[in-house]
Amino acid sequence: MSESHIHVVLAQKQDYQFDISFGANVPPILGDEPAPLGQGMGPSPVQLLSAAVGNCLSDSLLFALRKFKQSPEPLRCAIDAEVGRNAEGRMRVLGIRAVLTLGVSASSLQHLDRVLDQFEAYCTVTQSVGQGIPIVVEVFDKDHLRLKPQ
Repeated sequence: MSESHIHVVLAQKQDYQFDISFGANVPPILGDEPAPLGQGMGPSPVQLLSAAVGNCLSDSLLFALRKFKQSPEPLRCAIDAEVGRNAEGRMRVLGIRAVLTLGVSASSLQHLDRVLDQFEAYCTVTQSVGQGIPIVVEVFDKDHLRLKPQ
């Protein structure tokens, strides 16, 4: 990632709804809390965090495989975030589980073991978030063969 500074602007629309602007040519999105606080008209902050982790992991895996001229498409990533109360009774994201699924059979990809050993280390968001929230990453191929963890 070549960006050294990211600027995002949130402008309150009403109640817990915020227009989230990313600048440049990126269309804005609406963020909102689910009921009873908000109306659930857009992704919540936890959903946005989950999406950022999943998107970064997917990008990192795709980049690592393409570096070896491999085509794993179409990739899929499902994220489950566990939200609950911490020791002080405050709501927190307690853990995140990411399940990445390749669009092809593992047997069709070269250097897969090397990629699976390294791709997470290059994921900026996951490595940053993972310093405070436990993140479990699993990878499967299109035939549901578990590739990571083995």
